[in-house]
Amino acid sequence: MEDLLRPFQSLRELTTREIFISVLDILLVTFLVYRLLLLVRGSRAWRIILGVIGFVLALFLSNRLGFSTLHWMLEKATYLGPAALVVLLLPELRAAIEGFGRPTTILTKIVTSGGAEERAEARTVEELVAAMAELASQSIGALVVIEKDAPLDEIASNGVALNARVSAPLLGSIFYENNPLHDGAVIVRGDQILAAACRLPLSESSRLDQNVHMRHRAAVGVSEMFDCIAVVVSEERGTISVATEGRLRRLGSHLELRALLNRELRSLEEDQKPPERPRRTRLRRSGDSKSAEAQS
Repeated sequence: MEDLLRPFQSLRELTTREIFISVLDILLVTFLVYRLLLLVRGSRAWRIILGVIGFVLALFLSNRLGFSTLHWMLEKATYLGPAALVVLLLPELRAAIEGFGRPTTILTKIVTSGGAEERAEARTVEELVAAMAELASQSIGALVVIEKDAPLDEIASNGVALNARVSAPLLGSIFYENNPLHDGAVIVRGDQILAAACRLPLSESSRLDQNVHMRHRAAVGVSEMFDCIAVVVSEERGTISVATEGRLRRLGSHLELRALLNRELRSLEEDQKPPERPRRTRLRRSGDSKSAEAQS
């Protein structure tokens, strides 16, 4: 008992200023660690961190429970741990090192990450739903990736930067087959379109059907690596599908997409959804006018 109380007894020797500095130091470190964990939450790095925590827990329990063989194997595996983490976290480490040249951006993300629950306005959800419904009705392929907790700057950097407000006419024009930006993914953050024509990692999951096309594999692939919502429109079937957490689900209609986006981006349940706005007629006239101009 005396050994446990000795560190606390030494606190009596500290001055008020030293105690204040120590408490402030602990609070700052705790705040930074918490915010950094929020930055990687939902990404592949977060799952790797959870795996490391599980490994350390298994190493501790195997020693306490007397599993000598298991403990010996896990202990030897720890020698390869640093090198393995560097390989597994290579994309995240590269992005972090590049971020040292942009300290203002990094500090902004650390301070503001995990703040508001509402990630998009109601108008943005309606614009996304209207665009996807119109593209599906015309069997025009499309792929839109909506950012959630994990930043998608790495994906957006390989495309064409737009930084434009989300709108159904703009999304429709991007995926128009004669547009040079149509062959790729659109990245959406909040109410802004970050970039278009972005290349996405393809999923190699064996759970996917062999007949699943590249656009759908790309949607599943990006949802496996990041916490995001990937909305896909099939140009063959004219259907809308959504990929989240490495799972692909085909939706019955654009109404299901509206409910899903309101739930994931605005924390609204089905009975709280805003009234539906008729927009498809306006979009159709916009599309027809573009076709008429192209034919002329």
